[in-house]
Amino acid sequence: MVEKNSENEDSARWVLACELRRLREVAGKSLAQLAEETNYDRTYLHRLETGERLSKLPVMEALDRVHGTGELLVRLWRLARLDAFKDRYRLFMQYEAKAVIIHKYSVVVPGLLQTEDFARLVLSSSPTPISPDELEEAVAARLGRQELLQRDRPPSIRIILDESALRRPASDPVVWHGQLARLAEAAEAPHMAIQVLPFATGVHNLMGGSLSILWMADGSAVAHLEGNTSSELIEEPDEITRYRLSYDRLRDAALSPSDSAAFIRQLMEESKP
Repeated sequence: MVEKNSENEDSARWVLACELRRLREVAGKSLAQLAEETNYDRTYLHRLETGERLSKLPVMEALDRVHGTGELLVRLWRLARLDAFKDRYRLFMQYEAKAVIIHKYSVVVPGLLQTEDFARLVLSSSPTPISPDELEEAVAARLGRQELLQRDRPPSIRIILDESALRRPASDPVVWHGQLARLAEAAEAPHMAIQVLPFATGVHNLMGGSLSILWMADGSAVAHLEGNTSSELIEEPDEITRYRLSYDRLRDAALSPSDSAAFIRQLMEESKP
C-alpha cells in the first residue's frame, strides 16, 4: 500500500493511489497484466499506485473501463489534481470546475487551450530548476484543467487573447504551429468564442495581467486576477462588477470572433515549419 503519513493521509491524491492499488489487487491482476489491458507502461502505473505521479484524464478513463468502476477514478482524479496547485490558486480551480460561464482576458495562451507540447515548453522555461518528474507533474496538472472542455455540457467560454500572446512564438516552430492550430480549432467550437485584442487598441486598465470572471449555475460570480507571480480571487460583488465592465470594454474593442479566427489561421499559415 501507499505509505501513509501526516502529510498525505488526508489528500485526495493519496486516496486515489490507494484505490488504484486496491482495485487491481481485488481483480487479481499484476501490473504487467494491467499494462497490457490499458496500453500504459507498467512502471508508470506503479508510480500512480504509489502516488508518485499524477495521471492525465485518459489514463483514468481507461482504468475505469478496465475495472468497470463507472467514473469513480475520474471523480477521484478531479479532486486529486487540485493537490498540485498552490493554496491561493486551488479555490479558483474549484470555482472554474463548477462554472457554467467563463470569461477570460489573457496576455498569454491560457492553460485551458495549451497543447501538451506547448505547456511543457512554457513550464520548463522557469528560471528555477525543475526535475523531469516535476515537469511532467506540472504538465499533467495543467492539462487536467481542460477536462471541463470535454464534458457533455461544457461551460460557455469567451476568451479575449491579447495580440501579444500570438506574437510571441515558442522556440520550437513545430510546437508553435501546433499551438496555433489548437487555437484555430477551439475558435470553431460551439461553446467557445475567441477574440483577439489588437495592439492598436492601445492602453487599457487590464494591462499587465490576466482576468477570469466565472459564473456559477446559481448566478453567483467570482473574478480572478493573475500576474506572473501573483494571484487574487475576488468575491466582492461590487469589485466583480467593475472588472466585468473593464472586460466588456475590451470585448467591444477586440476583433469579432470570425475576424479573430481568420487572424489566427493567417498566423498559422505563416508559421508552417
